[in-house]
Amino acid sequence: MYKNISVIGAGGWGTALALLLAENRARVRLWAHNPAIVEELVSKRTNETYLPGVRISPNVYATGNLADAMDAELILIVTPSKAIRDVATQIAALGPKPETVFVSCTKGIEHDTGKLAGQILEECLPGHRVSVLSGPNHAEEVAERIPAASVIGSVHPELLEPLQKTFSLPTFRAYTSDDVIGIQLGGALKNIYAIGAGVSDGFNMGDNAKAGLVTRSLAEMMRIGVALGGRKETFFGLSGVGDLMVTCFSRHSRNRKVGERLGRGESPAQIQASMQMVAEGIPTALGAWQCAKKFGIEAPITSEVYATLYENKPPHEAMWELLGRPPKAETEKSRA
Repeated sequence: MYKNISVIGAGGWGTALALLLAENRARVRLWAHNPAIVEELVSKRTNETYLPGVRISPNVYATGNLADAMDAELILIVTPSKAIRDVATQIAALGPKPETVFVSCTKGIEHDTGKLAGQILEECLPGHRVSVLSGPNHAEEVAERIPAASVIGSVHPELLEPLQKTFSLPTFRAYTSDDVIGIQLGGALKNIYAIGAGVSDGFNMGDNAKAGLVTRSLAEMMRIGVALGGRKETFFGLSGVGDLMVTCFSRHSRNRKVGERLGRGESPAQIQASMQMVAEGIPTALGAWQCAKKFGIEAPITSEVYATLYENKPPHEAMWELLGRPPKAETEKSRA
């Protein structure tokens, strides 16, 4: 098990992970970009902006100095996807120890490059071993010790057991996999589909329509995921269908709420201006749409969410275009 750990990013998920690891008798440094968040974590032992109502463990040490977090054997990167390249570049300049292991807990696809968070870390931190963590994990519930499960991915087999032990607690069950591409794609793409599911909620389309949309989202997730290098079976796991379900249906889901507000008539600009936290489905929709276009992948749901967010397409038009697509067999095998 790792006992000297740093968490980079004090949003809701970063703070919840710091609490989780501190519960496993680890000393955890939690780095926050915002000085006001650092001050609150130190003086009040709370993070009301991102994780209201939760007390911060005395084993969590907050800092606003990134260099303070470098003397760790395990470093978790839990920044918004749009910030990960900049933060990783800063970390590289500070010269972390060669044996330090990095875990990407960020879910997204970088636009223009199409790279996943773990790939960005590998690019910016050459020579360091990088792993990934993803699953149906709302920070609010993990912080309250409500049972959850996740999957840790690495192409370095020697890391899987110690990482699994580090994250395993009575209320948090960690599984392992070597499909780091599939794990990350499941965690990233589900945010796009949660926006679509939220639009369905905003239109009051009912349970049948939403279930159909989410099911077809899973089919599209697998189609994109396999084309980009993931394994099909991974998308039936925690980072695929598991994360898809919780993000499309939960009251905690920021991406679902974005979609619901779109369905009720608010514009993407209005919604983003009112949010303190990032809804990763918004930037990921651009990255995923670019990837689908580049590789010729059929991705109608992603395309309609992208058009709604970036081309001012009215959500009702996007929804009706999906419903009006030509009928076909449900599975590829059935079409043969």
